[in-house]
Amino acid sequence: MKPNRRTSAVVLALALLGVLFVALVLVGNQALRGARIDLTADHLYTLSPGTRSILAGIDEPVHLTLYFSDHATRDLPQLRSYEQRVREMLEEMAQRANGKLQLEVIDPLPFSEDEDRAAGAGLSAAPIGSGGAKVFFGLVGTNSTDGQAVIPFFQADKETFLEYDIAKLIHDLTMPRKPVVGVLSRLPLDGEVDPRTGGVQPAWAVLQELRQLFDVRMLDAQRLRKIGDDVQVLMLVQPRDLPEDALYAIDQFVMRGGRLAVFVDPDAETDTAGAADAEGATPLAPRSSDLPRLFKAWGVSYDPNMVVLDRARALSIAMSADAAPVRHPAVLGYTADDLNHDDVVTANLQSINVSSAGAFALAADGTARLVPLLQSTADAMRVPAARVRLQPDPSALLVGYRPDGVHYVIAGWLEGRFRSAFPERRDAGHLDEAKAPGRILLVADTDILSDRLWVQMTPFFGQTLLNAFANNGDFAVNAVDYLTGSSALISIRGRATARRPFTRVEALRRSADARFRTKEAELERELADTERRLAGLQQEKGKDNAQILSPAQKQELEAFLRRKLAIRRELRDVQRQLDAEIEALGSRLKFIDILLMPILVTLAALAYAWRRARRRRAAGGEPW
Repeated sequence: MKPNRRTSAVVLALALLGVLFVALVLVGNQALRGARIDLTADHLYTLSPGTRSILAGIDEPVHLTLYFSDHATRDLPQLRSYEQRVREMLEEMAQRANGKLQLEVIDPLPFSEDEDRAAGAGLSAAPIGSGGAKVFFGLVGTNSTDGQAVIPFFQADKETFLEYDIAKLIHDLTMPRKPVVGVLSRLPLDGEVDPRTGGVQPAWAVLQELRQLFDVRMLDAQRLRKIGDDVQVLMLVQPRDLPEDALYAIDQFVMRGGRLAVFVDPDAETDTAGAADAEGATPLAPRSSDLPRLFKAWGVSYDPNMVVLDRARALSIAMSADAAPVRHPAVLGYTADDLNHDDVVTANLQSINVSSAGAFALAADGTARLVPLLQSTADAMRVPAARVRLQPDPSALLVGYRPDGVHYVIAGWLEGRFRSAFPERRDAGHLDEAKAPGRILLVADTDILSDRLWVQMTPFFGQTLLNAFANNGDFAVNAVDYLTGSSALISIRGRATARRPFTRVEALRRSADARFRTKEAELERELADTERRLAGLQQEKGKDNAQILSPAQKQELEAFLRRKLAIRRELRDVQRQLDAEIEALGSRLKFIDILLMPILVTLAALAYAWRRARRRRAAGGEPW
């Protein structure tokens, strides 16, 4: 009877556990509705502090309508899964808004009034549903004053931008007036007419981003006498050959407490109009910019003729469509390790790309403070800008490379109580010194703002979508946001790009690249030396026999060719060694992830079972 009673007790215990499990699931489903634990490395599923701040600051009711074609997407499981992700985030935001955020979900059936309202609000319908049916998947937001903002279509491949896009939409609906940002630029930030084709080039993506958040006003340097008091932030981009009145207006703007962001460059690659200003100038003319008078008054040291090279952060680029990519030590991809994580502007950014950038430092007699935001690695060095501009082969810049061991400041805050650079002027309202300590953003690169370094534009059903692959735009908008005193979106925007480079693989590539360049330099030196010797031998033979090779010449030429082939074999060996090291690293990682961890878990389970059985035997019970 004992076995039967034991079996009955086991069955009863299992039944009670089952009932208890179901009860706990039901209770937990109700009591813990909306609760979750975010175990992702970057907390991608947790609302950012900026989002929570925006939601807490909603003063008037905001109504959000999510249009999703539920019936038409029954055969699109990936899109339906992403819709659930979007809806869950909207529901969580609504819960945290203390009743000020209302959410409505609508399925706009074909030929219905809901479909007409969705189209009338500006949502895009994609013909990707069952049988080619149009699919709506967008968001419409309205406030109590008839303000409206929309997200035309949620793209699944832009999930990392999801929280920012929704938070920005809510932020736009709650802002009564956009801050005014003045832009004084020599570069075609606002687009231009292509003189070759007559076509109109669109505005740069960074300016489009700024216009979504701010009232952007383009300023004319030739007519500038004073910067209006309603301008909160002034952006100077490639300030070259500014009239004295414009410089004085900038100077007094800073003295009055205005916020300034300066983008200068020792070689502005996008300044294509710079060379045409001077008679007889060529495309190779200097394209540098500087503010020598203002920088001197502020205690800033900046050389407009020197470019920072950084071998450790060199990006691989193709100089032409049919050319193989080569590492360019002046086109740099900086990572989170090179950014200041103690500053709100760069705290959450992951990558910033620059091209032929300069560097800032404090003058010997300066009293200001320079706080770095973006620095080079210690493997950097500075070279004349003309050497970078005139060098058709970027790999030649690595020949004779000697790092300075200095972390050059490419972007940073200049802090202090600034003095006027025009003490001799006595215009009405002139100030010799700033009213209070201030901050000026200094960036030694203007190409950082160009589209090619951070964003790819993709047409999508009559609209242009911006797909960012670096945080350049986030950096510029974050900085302007901070200078206007509005930083709620900063902690969200920086999460848009989360690039995780294989640092060990990159280190192996850099090591092999350095060896490759050394061998290549040896080959070039031997080639040049042999050609000089051959030319000397031919001159000795005389003009009549210049085209006849002597046995000595033939022997030397054959020796050179053999040596050239040998060095090429060595170069191939270096490349094969690189591939072997990377493949070995990959094999080790696969062994650890696929075999070693399961083996260790299995051994741990067997050891636990053996130890438990041993204890039961020692206690006189059954082994299992």
